[in-house]
Amino acid sequence: MSRTIYVEGIKPPDEKWLKMKQVYDACKAAKLEAPSEVQKFFDYREPDAKGVIVEQKKLGDAVTELTSEDAMGYDVDLTKLDKDITILRFSYS
Repeated sequence: MSRTIYVEGIKPPDEKWLKMKQVYDACKAAKLEAPSEVQKFFDYREPDAKGVIVEQKKLGDAVTELTSEDAMGYDVDLTKLDKDITILRFSYS
């Protein structure tokens, strides 16, 4: 069985995140769709308590695939990441 590894960057909540989350929550409570600006901010996902999730494809050349006889995975060049990204999430499915 094969598994796929994903790398995501996370920008922890800041003042803008908190405001967007309030709008998202208010819309959800009212059973309304959040404004497109809010949906786009959260990358069309439900907000993550850790902050804004930046998908691997948006991390650009900071992430390169590692393939060798001994291991498979990714190298992440931290110097190429946006300075707001302070958490890296590695997950697989």
